[in-house]
Amino acid sequence: MVALAADTPVARDRRFRGLLLRILSAAVLGPLFLAAVWFGFPWIDLVAAAAAPVMVWEWTRLTRDRPLVRISANIYALAALVALLWLRHQPVLGRETVIWIVACTWATDIGAYFVGASAGGAKLAPRISPSKTWSGLIGGMAWAAVASASLGLAFGLGSTFSLAVIGACLAVVGQVGDLAESAVKRGAGVKDSGKLIPGHGGLLDRVDGLVAILVVVAVVRLTVGGAWPWT
Repeated sequence: MVALAADTPVARDRRFRGLLLRILSAAVLGPLFLAAVWFGFPWIDLVAAAAAPVMVWEWTRLTRDRPLVRISANIYALAALVALLWLRHQPVLGRETVIWIVACTWATDIGAYFVGASAGGAKLAPRISPSKTWSGLIGGMAWAAVASASLGLAFGLGSTFSLAVIGACLAVVGQVGDLAESAVKRGAGVKDSGKLIPGHGGLLDRVDGLVAILVVVAVVRLTVGGAWPWT
Protein backbone atom coordinates (compact mmCIF):
# COMPACT_ATOMS: atom_id res chain seq x y z
CA MET A 1 0.00 0.00 0.00
CA VAL A 2 1.35 3.41 -0.90
CA ALA A 3 1.65 5.77 2.06
CA LEU A 4 -0.37 8.93 1.79
CA ALA A 5 1.46 12.22 1.68
CA ALA A 6 0.96 14.20 4.86
CA ASP A 7 -0.60 17.20 3.08
CA THR A 8 -3.03 15.43 0.73
CA PRO A 9 -6.80 15.97 1.17
CA VAL A 10 -7.27 12.29 2.01
CA ALA A 11 -4.57 12.40 4.69
CA ARG A 12 -6.07 15.56 6.18
CA ASP A 13 -9.52 13.95 6.19
CA ARG A 14 -8.17 10.92 8.01
CA ARG A 15 -6.48 13.11 10.60
CA PHE A 16 -9.74 15.02 11.10
CA ARG A 17 -11.75 11.84 11.53
CA GLY A 18 -9.14 10.48 13.93
CA LEU A 19 -9.26 13.68 15.99
CA LEU A 20 -13.07 13.65 16.01
CA LEU A 21 -13.09 10.06 17.26
CA ARG A 22 -10.57 10.95 19.98
CA ILE A 23 -12.74 13.87 21.09
CA LEU A 24 -15.89 11.73 21.19
CA SER A 25 -14.15 9.01 23.22
CA ALA A 26 -12.76 11.59 25.65
CA ALA A 27 -16.20 13.24 25.95
CA VAL A 28 -17.67 9.92 27.10
CA LEU A 29 -14.86 8.51 29.26
CA GLY A 30 -13.55 11.76 30.74
CA PRO A 31 -16.70 12.72 32.70
CA LEU A 32 -17.09 9.14 33.95
CA PHE A 33 -13.55 9.13 35.31
CA LEU A 34 -13.99 12.57 36.87
CA ALA A 35 -17.21 11.40 38.50
CA ALA A 36 -15.37 8.46 40.03
CA VAL A 37 -12.68 10.83 41.31
CA TRP A 38 -15.27 13.22 42.70
CA PHE A 39 -17.34 10.64 44.59
CA GLY A 40 -14.35 8.56 45.70
CA PHE A 41 -15.05 5.24 47.37
CA PRO A 42 -16.10 2.82 45.99
CA TRP A 43 -16.15 4.23 42.46
CA ILE A 44 -12.51 5.20 42.12
CA ASP A 45 -11.55 1.86 43.66
CA LEU A 46 -13.65 0.04 41.05
CA VAL A 47 -11.96 2.05 38.29
CA ALA A 48 -8.54 1.07 39.61
CA ALA A 49 -9.57 -2.57 39.95
CA ALA A 50 -10.83 -2.61 36.37
CA ALA A 51 -7.76 -0.82 35.02
CA ALA A 52 -5.17 -3.06 36.70
CA PRO A 53 -5.64 -6.25 34.63
CA VAL A 54 -5.98 -4.24 31.40
CA MET A 55 -2.73 -2.38 32.01
CA VAL A 56 -0.91 -5.58 32.98
CA TRP A 57 -2.21 -7.33 29.85
CA GLU A 58 -1.17 -4.48 27.59
CA TRP A 59 2.31 -4.26 29.09
CA THR A 60 2.64 -8.05 28.76
CA ARG A 61 1.65 -7.79 25.09
CA LEU A 62 4.21 -5.05 24.47
CA THR A 63 7.06 -6.79 26.31
CA ARG A 64 6.40 -10.41 25.41
CA ASP A 65 10.04 -11.11 24.57
CA ARG A 66 11.53 -8.87 27.28
CA PRO A 67 10.68 -10.36 30.70
CA LEU A 68 12.77 -7.88 32.72
CA VAL A 69 11.09 -4.92 31.05
CA ARG A 70 7.68 -6.57 31.58
CA ILE A 71 8.29 -6.99 35.30
CA SER A 72 9.40 -3.37 35.67
CA ALA A 73 6.53 -2.04 33.54
CA ASN A 74 3.91 -3.93 35.51
CA ILE A 75 5.30 -2.70 38.83
CA TYR A 76 5.26 0.84 37.44
CA ALA A 77 1.63 0.52 36.31
CA LEU A 78 0.44 -0.96 39.59
CA ALA A 79 2.38 1.67 41.54
CA ALA A 80 0.45 4.35 39.66
CA LEU A 81 -2.88 2.78 40.61
CA VAL A 82 -1.80 2.53 44.25
CA ALA A 83 -0.74 6.20 44.06
CA LEU A 84 -4.13 7.13 42.60
CA LEU A 85 -6.01 5.45 45.45
CA TRP A 86 -3.65 6.66 48.15
CA LEU A 87 -3.85 10.27 46.97
CA ARG A 88 -7.63 10.22 46.47
CA HIS A 89 -8.29 8.69 49.88
CA GLN A 90 -6.20 11.24 51.76
CA PRO A 91 -8.42 12.76 54.48
CA VAL A 92 -7.33 16.28 53.53
CA LEU A 93 -7.57 17.57 49.95
CA GLY A 94 -7.52 14.11 48.37
CA ARG A 95 -10.22 14.93 45.85
CA GLU A 96 -8.66 18.27 44.94
CA THR A 97 -5.23 16.72 44.46
CA VAL A 98 -6.39 14.07 42.00
CA ILE A 99 -8.54 16.53 40.06
CA TRP A 100 -5.51 18.81 39.84
CA ILE A 101 -3.34 15.94 38.57
CA VAL A 102 -5.91 14.99 35.94
CA ALA A 103 -6.30 18.61 34.84
CA CYS A 104 -2.53 19.06 34.46
CA THR A 105 -2.29 15.82 32.49
CA TRP A 106 -5.12 16.69 30.12
CA ALA A 107 -3.85 20.24 29.69
CA THR A 108 -0.43 18.86 28.78
CA ASP A 109 -1.88 16.54 26.14
CA ILE A 110 -4.14 19.20 24.63
CA GLY A 111 -1.52 21.93 24.65
CA ALA A 112 1.15 19.67 23.18
CA TYR A 113 -1.19 18.43 20.46
CA PHE A 114 -2.50 21.76 19.24
CA VAL A 115 0.63 23.87 19.71
CA GLY A 116 2.81 21.17 18.20
CA ALA A 117 0.48 20.74 15.23
CA SER A 118 0.31 24.50 14.65
CA ALA A 119 3.92 25.50 15.26
CA GLY A 120 5.76 22.36 14.18
CA GLY A 121 9.53 22.72 14.31
CA ALA A 122 12.30 20.54 15.66
CA LYS A 123 11.44 17.02 16.74
CA LEU A 124 11.59 16.21 20.43
CA ALA A 125 12.60 12.55 20.14
CA PRO A 126 12.39 11.51 16.46
CA ARG A 127 13.65 7.97 17.01
CA ILE A 128 11.00 7.28 19.64
CA SER A 129 7.99 9.39 18.65
CA PRO A 130 8.39 11.23 15.31
CA SER A 131 5.27 13.34 15.80
CA LYS A 132 6.40 15.05 19.01
CA THR A 133 8.09 18.44 18.78
CA TRP A 134 9.82 20.85 21.14
CA SER A 135 7.10 23.37 20.42
CA GLY A 136 4.53 20.81 21.52
CA LEU A 137 6.42 20.25 24.77
CA ILE A 138 6.52 23.99 25.43
CA GLY A 139 2.82 24.27 24.59
CA GLY A 140 2.00 21.43 26.96
CA MET A 141 4.03 23.06 29.73
CA ALA A 142 2.24 26.39 29.22
CA TRP A 143 -1.22 24.85 29.24
CA ALA A 144 -0.41 22.72 32.30
CA ALA A 145 0.92 25.81 34.12
CA VAL A 146 -2.33 27.65 33.44
CA ALA A 147 -4.47 24.68 34.47
CA SER A 148 -2.50 24.16 37.68
CA ALA A 149 -2.63 27.82 38.71
CA SER A 150 -6.31 28.09 37.78
CA LEU A 151 -7.28 25.15 39.96
CA GLY A 152 -5.29 26.62 42.80
CA LEU A 153 -7.35 29.79 42.49
CA ALA A 154 -10.61 27.83 42.15
CA PHE A 155 -9.87 25.79 45.28
CA GLY A 156 -8.52 28.83 47.12
CA LEU A 157 -5.34 26.89 47.92
CA GLY A 158 -1.64 27.21 47.30
CA SER A 159 0.51 29.87 45.67
CA THR A 160 -0.55 30.65 42.12
CA PHE A 161 3.02 31.13 40.92
CA SER A 162 4.30 27.98 42.62
CA LEU A 163 1.44 25.93 41.23
CA ALA A 164 2.12 27.26 37.72
CA VAL A 165 5.77 26.20 37.98
CA ILE A 166 4.82 22.80 39.37
CA GLY A 167 2.26 22.34 36.60
CA ALA A 168 4.88 23.07 33.95
CA CYS A 169 7.24 20.56 35.57
CA LEU A 170 4.51 17.92 35.67
CA ALA A 171 3.98 18.46 31.94
CA VAL A 172 7.59 17.39 31.41
CA VAL A 173 7.00 14.34 33.61
CA GLY A 174 3.92 13.47 31.58
CA GLN A 175 5.81 13.78 28.30
CA VAL A 176 8.58 11.54 29.65
CA GLY A 177 5.94 8.95 30.56
CA ASP A 178 4.48 9.25 27.08
CA LEU A 179 7.90 8.80 25.46
CA ALA A 180 8.71 5.83 27.69
CA GLU A 181 5.61 3.99 26.52
CA SER A 182 6.33 4.99 22.92
CA ALA A 183 9.82 3.51 23.23
CA VAL A 184 8.40 0.21 24.46
CA LYS A 185 5.84 0.18 21.64
CA ARG A 186 8.55 0.88 19.08
CA GLY A 187 10.58 -2.00 20.48
CA ALA A 188 7.51 -4.23 20.08
CA GLY A 189 6.86 -2.97 16.55
CA VAL A 190 3.32 -1.78 17.25
CA LYS A 191 1.60 1.61 17.01
CA ASP A 192 -0.87 1.22 19.90
CA SER A 193 -0.85 -0.74 23.13
CA GLY A 194 -4.30 -2.12 22.31
CA LYS A 195 -7.66 -1.32 20.75
CA LEU A 196 -9.76 -0.70 23.82
CA ILE A 197 -10.55 3.01 23.30
CA PRO A 198 -11.71 4.22 19.85
CA GLY A 199 -9.35 6.86 18.51
CA HIS A 200 -6.86 6.36 21.35
CA GLY A 201 -5.76 2.73 21.10
CA GLY A 202 -5.19 0.91 24.35
CA LEU A 203 -5.59 2.06 27.93
CA LEU A 204 -1.86 2.69 28.26
CA ASP A 205 -2.00 4.98 25.23
CA ARG A 206 -4.54 7.11 27.08
CA VAL A 207 -2.95 7.15 30.54
CA ASP A 208 0.81 7.00 29.86
CA GLY A 209 1.36 10.59 30.99
CA LEU A 210 -1.09 10.29 33.89
CA VAL A 211 0.69 7.19 35.19
CA ALA A 212 4.03 9.00 35.34
CA ILE A 213 2.55 12.08 37.02
CA LEU A 214 0.68 10.02 39.64
CA VAL A 215 3.85 8.20 40.63
CA VAL A 216 5.92 11.40 40.84
CA VAL A 217 3.30 13.32 42.84
CA ALA A 218 2.90 10.44 45.29
CA VAL A 219 6.67 10.11 45.76
CA VAL A 220 7.07 13.85 46.32
CA ARG A 221 4.22 13.96 48.82
CA LEU A 222 5.66 10.98 50.70
CA THR A 223 9.03 12.73 50.74
CA VAL A 224 8.01 16.22 51.82
CA GLY A 225 4.93 15.31 53.84
CA GLY A 226 1.89 17.49 54.36
CA ALA A 227 -0.65 18.08 51.61
CA TRP A 228 1.78 19.04 48.85
CA PRO A 229 1.37 20.95 46.53
CA TRP A 230 -1.26 22.85 48.49
CA THR A 231 0.93 23.39 51.56
